[in-house]
Amino acid sequence: MDKVDEILAQWRTVRPDLEVTPMGLIGRLKRINQHLTREMDKTFAAHGLNLASFDVLATLRRSGPPYRLSPGDLLATMMVTSGTMTNRIDQLCKAGLVERIHNPDDGRSVIISLTDKGFHIIDKAVTAHVETQAQLTSSLSTEENVALNRLLTKYLKNLEPSE
Repeated sequence: MDKVDEILAQWRTVRPDLEVTPMGLIGRLKRINQHLTREMDKTFAAHGLNLASFDVLATLRRSGPPYRLSPGDLLATMMVTSGTMTNRIDQLCKAGLVERIHNPDDGRSVIISLTDKGFHIIDKAVTAHVETQAQLTSSLSTEENVALNRLLTKYLKNLEPSE
């Protein structure tokens, strides 16, 4: 039994009329997310980053050379408001990790580009991040990892139907 089982048992005692099995799944996903987030935050902090800054830098890095995207393209990959994105970019510019450059195709707009400093930091951070993720999933066998990924993909597709 885990903590979620204890909660479910309590609900089954006081409200036997409720089918609380979904509560167990969602409760476990929430608790797992809390554990994962706490450990990944430690990894980001070791590189002077947080989840928000890591997300922007990683998006630029994985876009491939020349590691530049328009603010709109960055915004499209993240579920944040334009004001939030502007704030993230401002903070990263102040830290010297990204820079705004004039868009050569449209002089009225800018492109967000990784600086050399930002490139090196995100490369080290993403390597450590992958190592942290491997450690966090190491209790699962290869077969369990594949099965869990398959189930979670199915579940997520239901929550995020394609457009």
